[in-house]
Amino acid sequence: MQITGNHQMARIVRHNDESVREGYMRNGDKEVKLFTSALKAFQCNNRIVMAQRKHLNDFLRGRIIGRLECGRTQLEVSEELGIAQSVISRLWQRFQDDGNVSRCYSAGRPRVTTPNEDQYLAVTAKRNRRSTASDLSRQLSSATGTTVSRQTVYRCLGHIGLYARRPARCVPLTATHCRLRLARSREHVLWTPQQ
Repeated sequence: MQITGNHQMARIVRHNDESVREGYMRNGDKEVKLFTSALKAFQCNNRIVMAQRKHLNDFLRGRIIGRLECGRTQLEVSEELGIAQSVISRLWQRFQDDGNVSRCYSAGRPRVTTPNEDQYLAVTAKRNRRSTASDLSRQLSSATGTTVSRQTVYRCLGHIGLYARRPARCVPLTATHCRLRLARSREHVLWTPQQ
C-alpha cells in the first residue's frame, strides 16, 4: 500500500514483517515512525480498500486457511491481510463444513428440482397424457418429497416440448361413449333437416 505525504511516496510495511514494527514505515533503507494522523489515515484507507474488494482469488484463500490452521485468530489474519473479519469467518466456516474454499458459481435462483426429478416428471407426463400440471406436482411430491408449484411443472415440461397441461373443461369421452356416438351418427346420416 502506498500513501502520499509531503510530495514523497512511502511504502507501509505491515507488522508481520520482522524488520519493521507496527506504526512504522520504510523509506528507502530507513525505518521511520508514523505520526498518529498518518497511522489513522492508513487505517482508514485500509478499511476503504476492504470495502471495495470484490472476490478473493484462490491463492489468497489458501493463505487465509493456512494461517488459520497454524493457530492464528481470525482477527489477526483479518488485520494482516486487510480483509474484513466476516469474510474470513465465512471462508473458515465453509472450509470446516465441506473442506472446500473455492467459490460456487451460480447465477440466479437455485433450482427446485434435480435433473432426476425433471426426468421423472417427463416420464410420468408421457405415460399419462391426460394428467394436469397440478396432478404431476402432487405425484412428484408423493414420490420424492419435493414440493413444487403447478407453474414450475408446466415450465419444466415446456423445456422438453410438452405443453397444454391445463385441466380439461369437459369430461373426456370413454371408448363406450365414442362407439355410441358413432352408431347414432351413422343412423342419422341420411336424415333431412326437417326430420
